[in-house]
Amino acid sequence: MANDVKPRVKVPKSAAAGEVVTLKTLISHPMESGQRKNADGTLIPRSIINRFTCDFNGVNVIDIAIDPAVSTNPYFEFDAKVDAAGEFKFTWYDDDGSVYEDAKPIEIA
Repeated sequence: MANDVKPRVKVPKSAAAGEVVTLKTLISHPMESGQRKNADGTLIPRSIINRFTCDFNGVNVIDIAIDPAVSTNPYFEFDAKVDAAGEFKFTWYDDDGSVYEDAKPIEIA
């Protein structure tokens, strides 16, 4: 399944010092409940994104616990204050132990 999972993030290329910017994230993920069966009748193992975090320059910006009822391809939009140039790191945690990451830099204009 790992090849099917694709994180996407949108971060402005630059911001003024102290500016609040909007970050957008989406992860293409099927969110298997563990209750469906495949064509041969075998249960498809549960695989649900259960946590999402975003850090900026090593400091946590947001940490979301995700309930199993969330839809496929979870999307999050949130704001963060940018005091200096740096990097946003986005991390999604899967029930099956997989961790998906993406990172985007931002400059001070």
